[in-house]
Amino acid sequence: MDLNKLTQSIIGAAIDVHRELGPGLLESVYQLCLFDELTSRCNLSVEKEIALPVIYRGKEISSDGLRLDLLVENQIIIELKSVEKLQPVHSKQLLTYLRLAKKPLGLLINFNVPVLKEGITRLSNGYNL
Repeated sequence: MDLNKLTQSIIGAAIDVHRELGPGLLESVYQLCLFDELTSRCNLSVEKEIALPVIYRGKEISSDGLRLDLLVENQIIIELKSVEKLQPVHSKQLLTYLRLAKKPLGLLINFNVPVLKEGITRLSNGYNL
C-alpha cells in the first residue's frame, strides 16, 4: 500500500478512537484501541511494543533497549502520547526511532487534545515522500 494511503487509514482509525474515547486517558489505552481498530477495521498488519536493539559504535548494547509503540505494515512507526502539550523532544524521539529502525515514515499522535488533528505530526526519515 502507498505510504500516503496508509497514513490516511491510520489517521482515520486514530480519529475514530479519539471520537469514541475522548482525551485524558493513559497512552496504553489508546495503544490497545488503535491496535484493534487498525487490525480489525482496516485489516492492516500491525505490531505493538516492538523491541528495537541499541547499536552503539557497531556493537549491540541491548537487544530491547527501545520500544516502538506501533509498527504498521512494517513501514510506519506510530509513537503515541497522551500529554498536555507535545514537546520538541517527542518529535526528536520519533526521528531517532525512524533512523534506528530504518523506516521511512512516522506519526506522532497525541490523544490528549480536544480535536485529534491538532495532535498529529507526520515525520519522514529523510526519504522523498
